[in-house]
Amino acid sequence: MHFMFRLIAGALALALVSVPAAAQYPNRPITIIVPFAAGGPTDVAARIVGDHMGRSLGQPMIVENLGGAGGTLGMTRAMQARPDGYTIAVGNMGTQSAAPALYPNLKYDPAASFAPVGIVSFTPQAIVAKKNTAASDLKQFISYAKANSSKLSYGHAGVGSIAHVAGLVFNSKFGIAPTLVPYRGTGPALQDLMAGQLDYMLDQALNVVPQIQAGTIKVYAIAAAERLQTLPNVPTTGEAGVDFVFQAWNGMVAPKETPRAIVTRLADALSKALDDPAVQRRFLDLGSSVPAASDRGPAPLQQLVETEIARITPIIKAAGVTAD
Repeated sequence: MHFMFRLIAGALALALVSVPAAAQYPNRPITIIVPFAAGGPTDVAARIVGDHMGRSLGQPMIVENLGGAGGTLGMTRAMQARPDGYTIAVGNMGTQSAAPALYPNLKYDPAASFAPVGIVSFTPQAIVAKKNTAASDLKQFISYAKANSSKLSYGHAGVGSIAHVAGLVFNSKFGIAPTLVPYRGTGPALQDLMAGQLDYMLDQALNVVPQIQAGTIKVYAIAAAERLQTLPNVPTTGEAGVDFVFQAWNGMVAPKETPRAIVTRLADALSKALDDPAVQRRFLDLGSSVPAASDRGPAPLQQLVETEIARITPIIKAAGVTAD
């Protein structure tokens, strides 16, 4: 009898040991590393989906803001975290596509160092200028900017920021060569744009909606396929007769060796969050949008990272810009 009891107990213990960690996941809070300061676009996006995902998974998702070096410090920390699903990150197109060209000594490879979870949100760029700019539409502005490049200033939120990369792409495409003026964030750059000390910017729509609505800056177009619900009277670049689309994006990733079952749980929870009408409304109010069902999950994010690196790297290298 004692032998049989020990045999059964041993079998049960072995079964418990062999239960994959993924089956018990999650059983404690999950940390989301946001590689930027609190209150920025990536931070806001991470908190919107993280709140819903935490309820869905039954454990709180706690945002840890770890800024520095254009977001690359936080993403490096995320890459080095234990791959157990309890430390994940939300990066953006800067950290996950522009960084390799900007940081020659980058410690991670956005396309190979992470297990992608999914795209969180898209935010188109708004093409904005100081209020008294004479050009009345986007085509006129581009012509004016090409003819007056040496006199113009372009503001951005620091090397490697979305505004910086968007400006490099826009200026390269249309042959504009302004003076690039870096700031320690979008806020101070916008202040100078409103004061007329900067000539123009491309910035994430969610950053400039209030200024556009208040008429303190001039907007020429939204660089997207569709108009924003928050700015229904602002044309898209296509409607303005210009071939230029540029969307910022945020993506959720886990450390590379995170078990597939855990990544799947995270991806499913993210998709449920993105299906929630309240979440969708919050993103729309910010001038952002959630990915369509066909763009959910690990594979679409992986493809986006790879195609964006291929698109942006040559432009950054041609501009001779590095952050190191």
